[in-house]
Amino acid sequence: MPPSADEPPKRLVGYDKLMLEPGESREVTVQVDPLYLSVYDEASHAMKIVPGSYTFAVGGSSQSLPLKVEAEMPGRR
Repeated sequence: MPPSADEPPKRLVGYDKLMLEPGESREVTVQVDPLYLSVYDEASHAMKIVPGSYTFAVGGSSQSLPLKVEAEMPGRR
């Protein structure tokens, strides 16, 4: 979440569990529902995506996230 969201910096928004053998790799797609990127806006009484830079990270645990990509999100009603 961007700092302007005033939310914790990490949030689990999707996952997939798979077993890999040592040295094996596999491509995985995880769908992220926009609701999981939203915060409640009291003024409009609705969920909204806070505009800004979001970092999506992938790893074995929240303490080990070696893969990261950033995406800019526009505000959404």
